[in-house]
Amino acid sequence: MWGCGSRRRRRLGALLLLLLLGGLLLRRFNWSSLIPLQLWGRTLGLQAEDSEFRLEGMPFRIFGGSMHYFRVPKEYWRDRLVKMKTCGLNTLTTYVPWNLHEAMRGKFDFSGNLDLEAFLTLAADVGLWVILRPGPYICSEWELGGLPSWLLQDPDMQLRTTYKGFTEAVDAYFDHLMARVVPLQYKKGGPIIAVQVENEYGSYAKDSHYLTYVKMALLNRGIVELLMTSDNKDGLSSGYVEGALATVNFQKMESSLLVYLDTIQQNKPKMVMEYWTGWFDSWGGPHNIFDADDMVNAVSEVLKTGASINLYMFHGGTNFGFMNGALDIDEYKPDVTSYDYDAVLTEAGDYTSKFFKLRQLFTKIIGQPLPLPPMITGKASYGAVLLQQYLSLWEVLPSIVEPAKSEFPVNMENLPVNDGNGQAYGYTLYETVISGGGQLHSRDHVRDRAQVFVNTMFIGYLDYNTLELSIPEGQGFRQLRLLVENCGRVNYGLMLNEQRKGLIGDVFLNKIPLRNFKIYSLEMKPSFMESLRGVTAWSTIPDYAVGPAFFRGNLQVQYLPQDTFLKLEGWEKGVVFINGENLGRYWKIGPQETLYLPATWLQPGNNEIIIFEERTAGRIVQSVDLPYLGRTHYMD
Repeated sequence: MWGCGSRRRRRLGALLLLLLLGGLLLRRFNWSSLIPLQLWGRTLGLQAEDSEFRLEGMPFRIFGGSMHYFRVPKEYWRDRLVKMKTCGLNTLTTYVPWNLHEAMRGKFDFSGNLDLEAFLTLAADVGLWVILRPGPYICSEWELGGLPSWLLQDPDMQLRTTYKGFTEAVDAYFDHLMARVVPLQYKKGGPIIAVQVENEYGSYAKDSHYLTYVKMALLNRGIVELLMTSDNKDGLSSGYVEGALATVNFQKMESSLLVYLDTIQQNKPKMVMEYWTGWFDSWGGPHNIFDADDMVNAVSEVLKTGASINLYMFHGGTNFGFMNGALDIDEYKPDVTSYDYDAVLTEAGDYTSKFFKLRQLFTKIIGQPLPLPPMITGKASYGAVLLQQYLSLWEVLPSIVEPAKSEFPVNMENLPVNDGNGQAYGYTLYETVISGGGQLHSRDHVRDRAQVFVNTMFIGYLDYNTLELSIPEGQGFRQLRLLVENCGRVNYGLMLNEQRKGLIGDVFLNKIPLRNFKIYSLEMKPSFMESLRGVTAWSTIPDYAVGPAFFRGNLQVQYLPQDTFLKLEGWEKGVVFINGENLGRYWKIGPQETLYLPATWLQPGNNEIIIFEERTAGRIVQSVDLPYLGRTHYMD
């Protein structure tokens, strides 16, 4: 009797243990992927050995969304990731921007908004797997495709090749980056299930050995998860490498592309790594819109084929500071500050109709109810801010910027600043002395846009289209000044090696090259903006105020700060700083007319606004509760 009862108790105890473990497993179950986030063993990882993905041996489909930590204030990461999860997605994809993490050679920054490990850990906490896209080149409509500008100090540099100067820099960067990434891989208990080998290399394809080099650079540093490549239609044929799964990027469903994937890798799972939910905007163009129904229908068609998908972008965010990229295919076109992208979430993280239509689609596919989406945060209209103080660039230069002196013009990247790393972003002022007037000719050596002054008198602009200006005659010696802006380095195409900025060669007056320059680096870093605060020359704004100059005022916030948008009606072109943070560029040619100002950059009470205006200044800045990204153009 005693033995029989003991057996019953053991069976009952075992049953209770199974129920308890089963309950715990169900609580941790990631229904949108149909794979538990906490598995008993992590040895196989994500596999692509037949026509479907398997994660730890179980069928798995990737429902992914792209969001970049460096485009979103850290305080908002969780909100955006939870919204991704509640839309029905199971995987986060993100790029890693080398130019931010190693802004100066050998000095690495993974703190604050660049805390990659915190971002990936947060994704895991929310219940998302991760596909990491570490580059070194990322495109992403980001300055120089994420490559640091100091690479261009080498006159022979060949970016995205096995050129020794490039691979040595990549190796040093990967040594540091991969030490942080490796412990976060799936097989080590982390969320990373796959890692991309470079990005869209088939559209560049200047070195047949390069993808193999990047692949081995990842493997040799401890990457053990599935490797992938991705390319658009033009680059797919030459953008894959043995040992990595090829994926495709597009917006309009083209079944022929998925069929083509079968010809280069038979019996492998198909994946659209970038399904473009919208598109980016360029200065002077329209605000691009992709119809929500057309987008969802295309996503549905992709999923009906059994393919996995990643939505690029799920949430775009903002090109804060000087980080926007540019295109230079038929002509040079810099991107706007907003990276709203007409994505699933807006630039400020609000829901769009695309979100709810996709959520409905994924609910049907998953066959399980999804968690309720979070409430959206309120937006504030703080009214008009009257700018009250004024400081001319010509007044402030001698006190806070030490010029370099050179017989010849020096491009931005090779200026002797930033501990030998050169100047990366912003403006560079070139001054020299002339006598008389005549024809000033740039010989197309201005990158990208120069305001030309004689002493402080504005003469005109030199850029890619205007190569020549008339300089009026005058008595004696006068200062000729060229204030040159880096409007954004190209991020895509074959022009990457040609992205040195400032004056990249001689400028001629009456066919004689100008010589003996004072060169001022105006990168407008936080230290520079802090120095401006201590300058005593700030004065009341005159009735007729023109740039280049700084304008200062205060935005009053009475209670808990909320997100808002700054409208710069009446201003021409420049940059806005709030409490020292660079919100980005504005330009009256549009399309973008408001700059996103996140609440996390505001404080109760006074908030200092400084505007650097290049030419025509307004007097007020309006804080409004709705963005205006410009005249819309529906994409076909």
